[in-house]
Amino acid sequence: MAHVSNLIFLASIFLFNIINIPFLTNAISSCNGPCKTLNDCDGQLICINGKCNDDPDVGTNICTKPSPPPPSGDKCKSSGTLECDGESFPQFKCSPPVSSSTQALLTLNDFSEGGDGGAPSQCDEQFHSNSEKVVALSTGWYSGGSRCGKIIRITARNGRSVTAKVVDQCDSVNGCDDEHAGQPPCRNNIVDGSVAVWNALGLDTDVGVEKITWSMSGSNVELS
Repeated sequence: MAHVSNLIFLASIFLFNIINIPFLTNAISSCNGPCKTLNDCDGQLICINGKCNDDPDVGTNICTKPSPPPPSGDKCKSSGTLECDGESFPQFKCSPPVSSSTQALLTLNDFSEGGDGGAPSQCDEQFHSNSEKVVALSTGWYSGGSRCGKIIRITARNGRSVTAKVVDQCDSVNGCDDEHAGQPPCRNNIVDGSVAVWNALGLDTDVGVEKITWSMSGSNVELS
């Protein structure tokens, strides 16, 4: 009788396991959990390739967070236009952010009396000879004169670099008058350099415009 009782006990355990197998396989799965049918997945998730995931038709983002928007570029927008001899030029009160390698355009300027700059430099109310390594910055970078007298480092695409002192503003708002020697407003990404700056960089002044990068180099750095 003991032997029969043991058999009955083992058989009941076997049947219990068989009965409960479907309930184990039908457990509700969350993101990336195993599944065979839609009923195996939690909420709005569906079964894709054996795993519970977002339904692309519904557009849910339960398992995958939406990608962050790409970083915005330069937010500096034109503040208006200025008419010069029948031609329109954009005006800017801002410039791209300054970094350790700020992209800019190097233009050529004569800071001496009677030169391209027109009036004396705004920072010191003086003219500067072509032998001086000096620059004017677009209105946004000039920052109301806060960079007057500061030293910046300019690097050309040929790998050469030079330091120069900020002495003036390359006005991105006003122009086409005597004060600006009849020139239109500067673009908002201009480093207007003297002949000495161009020569130190080994650039051809006849070209007139070159792509460069620049950064702040401190206010009491010896020019090189």
